[in-house]
Amino acid sequence: MMTLRLAARALMASAALALPACSTVGGLAGTVAGIATGSFTSNPAIGIAVSVSVKAATDAGIKNLLRSLQQDEQDEIAALAGAMQEGEVRSWKVRHKIPYGNNQGDMQITRAIVTPLASCKEVMFTVDDARAAQVSDGAARGWFAAHVCLQENGWKWANAEPAVERWGALH
Repeated sequence: MMTLRLAARALMASAALALPACSTVGGLAGTVAGIATGSFTSNPAIGIAVSVSVKAATDAGIKNLLRSLQQDEQDEIAALAGAMQEGEVRSWKVRHKIPYGNNQGDMQITRAIVTPLASCKEVMFTVDDARAAQVSDGAARGWFAAHVCLQENGWKWANAEPAVERWGALH
C-alpha cells in the first residue's frame, strides 16, 4: 500500500512538471503505474497491462484537454470576427481556467464572403509568443488565416482542424 501511495504522489508531481511536454506525460504515467502495480502484485504481466492502459488513457485525456483549449481560442477569435467589419483590426486574447495555453494577438477581417448559403469572413490573426518576448525586446508574431461562418448558435470556426501548423501536437 505504501508503494502505491508513493507511486501516486510521484505520478502527480511528474504530471505537473511535465505538462509543457505533453507528449511525454502518458509514457511517464504508464511507467509509474506499471512499476507500482507490478511491484504490488509481483506479476510483471499485470504491471505491463496496467502501464499500457494508463498510458493510453493519459494520452487520450491530454489530447482532449488540448482540443478543448484550442476550441476556446477558436471560439474567441470567431466571436470577435463576427462583430468586426472588413478591414477592422482588434486585439484578441483567451484566458483558460487552467493557466496554460493563454494566448493573445491581433486580428483583422480581410474579406467578407456573403452568399445565399452562408455568411463568412476571412480573418488574419497573430499569436504573440510570450517565450520569444522574454528573449528579445518584442514578441515574435506569426500570421495565420482562417475562415469563420455564421451558424445558428453564432460565429464559429469554419476551417477543418488542424489546418494550420500552429496547433502543434494535434496533427
